[in-house]
Amino acid sequence: MALQFEAFHAGGLAPGWNLLVQGHSDSGEDRFEINFLSETGDIVFHIKPRFSSATMVANTFQGGRWGQEEVSSVFPLVLGEPFEMEVSSDAEHFHVHAQEHKVLQFAHRHRPLAAITKVQVLSDHRLAQVELARKGLSWGAGGY
Repeated sequence: MALQFEAFHAGGLAPGWNLLVQGHSDSGEDRFEINFLSETGDIVFHIKPRFSSATMVANTFQGGRWGQEEVSSVFPLVLGEPFEMEVSSDAEHFHVHAQEHKVLQFAHRHRPLAAITKVQVLSDHRLAQVELARKGLSWGAGGY
């Protein structure tokens, strides 16, 4: 799988950050995932749509091993169609939406949250847009 997007923020990416990924699921393979990583390189949140089973899978990879997998059967993605996924966080959970449907809520397994400093999007699908933004801050141009 190819690394399509990577961002780092020393102050931490949870809570308060929002990741938006838009792309096209153009093959039948499960070749797309989002990983939030800690300063030590642990994957503190891994989310992967599995088109083969029409499920969304979330987990952590800490201390060299995978944790307990959480699976959601809410799967609004359609193979061969454009998709949009959004990951946000609050003090207690990561929240995952796909096609504007709530898909999954995943309790934070890693503390402190400020140590979650990197996000990666890996995909063999075509990604149209990846956007990382902090809630309440606007990075667009405007009138002054």
